[in-house]
Amino acid sequence: MTAHLPALIVVVPLFVSVLLPLVSRFFPFLSRLLNFTSYGVVFGCSVMALMTVLDNGSWHYEMGGWAPPWGIEYVVDPLSGGMAVLVSFMALLTCVYLEGQREEQSQGGTTLFDSLFLLLLAGLLGIIVTGDIFNLYVFLEISSIAGYGLLASGGIRGVVATFRYLLLGTVAASFYLLGVGYLYALTGTLNMADLSVRVPEIAGTAPFSVAVTFIIVGLAIKMAVFPLHGWQPDAYAYAPPAVTGFIAAVMSKVSAYALFRILFFVLLVEGAAGHAVAWLGWVAVVAMLAGSILALAQTDVRRMLAYSSVGQMGYILLGFSLANTTGLTGALFHLLNHAAMKGCLFFAVGGVLWRTGGGTVDDFIGMGRRQPLAMAALTVAALSMVGLPPTAGFFSKWYLLRGALEADAPLFAAVILVSSLLSAVYFFRVLEQIYFVSDPGVGEKSFRSEHERSWAALGPLVALGTAVLLIGIFNGHLVTEVIRHALPVL
Repeated sequence: MTAHLPALIVVVPLFVSVLLPLVSRFFPFLSRLLNFTSYGVVFGCSVMALMTVLDNGSWHYEMGGWAPPWGIEYVVDPLSGGMAVLVSFMALLTCVYLEGQREEQSQGGTTLFDSLFLLLLAGLLGIIVTGDIFNLYVFLEISSIAGYGLLASGGIRGVVATFRYLLLGTVAASFYLLGVGYLYALTGTLNMADLSVRVPEIAGTAPFSVAVTFIIVGLAIKMAVFPLHGWQPDAYAYAPPAVTGFIAAVMSKVSAYALFRILFFVLLVEGAAGHAVAWLGWVAVVAMLAGSILALAQTDVRRMLAYSSVGQMGYILLGFSLANTTGLTGALFHLLNHAAMKGCLFFAVGGVLWRTGGGTVDDFIGMGRRQPLAMAALTVAALSMVGLPPTAGFFSKWYLLRGALEADAPLFAAVILVSSLLSAVYFFRVLEQIYFVSDPGVGEKSFRSEHERSWAALGPLVALGTAVLLIGIFNGHLVTEVIRHALPVL
């Protein structure tokens, strides 16, 4: 089966998402075991695939025995392999976290919910490993539809927020599909590798510029890039904590991965694609400042984190726009770091919601005493978001600063520092409530327990907090052994 690892990464969650309702119907005691096992298998396949390509080079897998460019192929290289490991690891932790929530709420599993989660995972992994630009669109829609269903499970306000996301998501998918249509009309191929060979011949044409514009705008909506972020704050604020923790951690990062893959590996930053990469830097500057300022104005921590994500996505775009080795290293490293940091933060907020029923800044008063381990993990993630050593966020921002200076762009470097200072203000406001504001004891009856959360709910949170520290401490190994191999030839 090891010869089919690239396919298994996608096929296993897709197959189990369909099989799970049937198993739950006739063998309910096996459904939870099947659900959890599938996440472990996908993570294991992803790790094995990444190790294989780091040793032997890119892995091209022909689907159905049809040779590309006519057939669809899956491609695992250090970039896609690393992303697959990140997404599958976050999915595994989310599965454990979700089981912990169900134990605390004395609720059994929800088969439809679990099936949608597996379908979302299959769609995201399909985007990562596909070598076909149209097949990427198919998986983009699969992940989006599953994401809509999960986000809408948070109640009536979640349904309204998800409907807005659905409308904007449809626009985004339409833009992307139109861009793909233009590229196909110009080249007659949809295979990414074949397309990259033909791009230099068409890079100077007007239809190519239109195609680049459509693809970038479509993926920018999915990434919630300012000012195309309108769907994100409400969707994150009203969805269940497990859903928000996973989607906020990886969904927009997979869209950023798709943009990076298309611009640098398919379109080769030729013609309009090169001009677009240069302009992304100014879009990033606005996103970093606007996201941080909007986060400052929030009293609901979930909305604060949502606007923080808008600003943090600006860091990734800024690294793309620098288009030098150091800047791109910082962008990919920050993509990894932000997934771990934001997943940790949203899981921690979920604990406060479980304990108090609210998610405002004031609801965090005294949580350092009531949930010491959870708040310790939150503190590590918050300090990393600010960019303090030795956490992971410091080192990705350090690479971005160096990349900006190497590109002779001191303004970009200054904006990174200003945005980090703004992040310190709104995160330290929360940390102040956790550790330094005295607990008046008002509303004590609303607290469901004076004990720490169950280990099933607490374990993923502690694991992510630890990961944020370990990624920072061992950043050199990650950069030299994985990320540098994932960079394009500039």
